[in-house]
Amino acid sequence: MAKNTGYSEIAEHFRRQIRDGTLRPGDTMPSYTKVSEQFNVAHTTAHRAFRQLKMEGLTLSKPGVGTVVAAPASTAISTRVALHAATGSAMESGEQSRILEVGTVGADALVAPRLEVEPGTPVQVRRRLVSRDGAPVHLSSSYYPAYVIAVTPELREPVSTGASRELAASRLGSAQAEVLEEVTSRHATAAEKDALGLTAGEVVVTQVVRTVVLEDSRVVEVAVKVAEGSTILRWTTSLRPQE
Repeated sequence: MAKNTGYSEIAEHFRRQIRDGTLRPGDTMPSYTKVSEQFNVAHTTAHRAFRQLKMEGLTLSKPGVGTVVAAPASTAISTRVALHAATGSAMESGEQSRILEVGTVGADALVAPRLEVEPGTPVQVRRRLVSRDGAPVHLSSSYYPAYVIAVTPELREPVSTGASRELAASRLGSAQAEVLEEVTSRHATAAEKDALGLTAGEVVVTQVVRTVVLEDSRVVEVAVKVAEGSTILRWTTSLRPQE
């Protein structure tokens, strides 16, 4: 390795190994000493690289063992927004999105108040299955009010846009401002078990309801994401004072 290798290059090396399956959940990461020797860097550089992986939810510290690869994680919406801004795609490496259903439904008791409409109001829904390296990760149902569909008719088509919110926000002329994420656990429905490949009789899933609001205070999307219960929900929020 070149002597000027930085912590970001080291982090990317292990990030690729985690995502391509070379390093699997539960595997122990090499020690700082081994990383320092492998990349010819100081311990502080190795430490910064490992800290970056930990902040991304890819690794965690295990007492008595060291640093291990974390279980599959559900990426925070802020991470996906930043990923889209940087790469033009909200999908991570190895991820695929398959549309299961597109259509009009009546807003139910979960969705209606978050979209600020009356229960039963027609809204557009897009249901998709997200897989990582061929394995199902989560089901996601995105609900859009009429004013979103009016400017983004593409969302009526059974084709993955990869950045539906970004497209809608651009057409509406207002940037995404904030998201409310509500996490709970419940038993999976038969359809959810089938889509996620879960075979046990009673399966607990984690449900995340995300309400995304634009700068002009309009709700652009309510998304209900369901993942198998062992999937880790993890995100990092800056605590730096706002300028």
